[in-house]
Amino acid sequence: MSRTQSLILTIYGDYIRHYGNQIWIGSLIRLLKVFGHNEQAVRVSVSRMSKQGLLQSEKVGNKSFYKLTERGINRVDEAARRIYKLNPYEWDGKWRVVMYNIPEEKRQIRDELRKELQWSGFGNLSNGCWVSPNNHEKGIHLLVSKYNVEDYVHLFLSEYKGPRSDFVLVENCWPLAEIEEKYEQFIEEYSKKFIIHQSIIQSGEMTDEECFIERAFLVHQYRKFLFIDPGLPKELLPERWNGNHAALLFNQYYQMLAEPSNRFFEEIFQEDNDLGKKNKLYNAKEYPLIGQSSKK
Repeated sequence: MSRTQSLILTIYGDYIRHYGNQIWIGSLIRLLKVFGHNEQAVRVSVSRMSKQGLLQSEKVGNKSFYKLTERGINRVDEAARRIYKLNPYEWDGKWRVVMYNIPEEKRQIRDELRKELQWSGFGNLSNGCWVSPNNHEKGIHLLVSKYNVEDYVHLFLSEYKGPRSDFVLVENCWPLAEIEEKYEQFIEEYSKKFIIHQSIIQSGEMTDEECFIERAFLVHQYRKFLFIDPGLPKELLPERWNGNHAALLFNQYYQMLAEPSNRFFEEIFQEDNDLGKKNKLYNAKEYPLIGQSSKK
């Protein structure tokens, strides 16, 4: 995924998703310009995302508006649930097992499915066998339907009955020590930035645009953990897990930048879009940190 496309997804997930779920392409270009991305890069990325089924366009007069498709909404909402989760959830003791035998002539689909499973937090136990302790049944059925591979994919709900504990599956599927080291690096870098920016914001020396840029980069950086951290329940994690400390730091940092970031977004958005058209699917209790307007 290109850097431009990744930032577009961040802006949709953090803002546009909660402001009617669509935006004029001109406004999107202006928002991406502050990160150094030019008009052509934005248009190419939007076109690519439309072909991927993440965005769809709508003409209003001579203007093109883009909104998330159902697939795009599912993607950013799933990311939000994982990104803004402060603590690991309690486990039901079950493993979700996906097994497939997709023929060689469909290897491109097989590769895409593998990437989707990894992004969803599944671990590769053996060739064609992926496992996860997380409740992903709905997501798996959507993937199978999306790629039209119902005849080749099987989903099981099971318990591990091997000679060792469930940790043997964790050890075989995920490099927790490497993941924890990545979290430690994040904490070291962003705890310093948090203190510095907290002081600058309190003294009124950080502009709304700078806060908008910093928050987007913060989410962009933290979202990388979705590709390496499966989001295991607390029963399967080490007693002291750096991921918990990183999540707390991220949320505190995010909250600190929220109000000025939202102001900057709204100043651009309201000029060519209906600011009052809020997305009815937004659940403030479920996602208390995202998409909150500074206007009351």
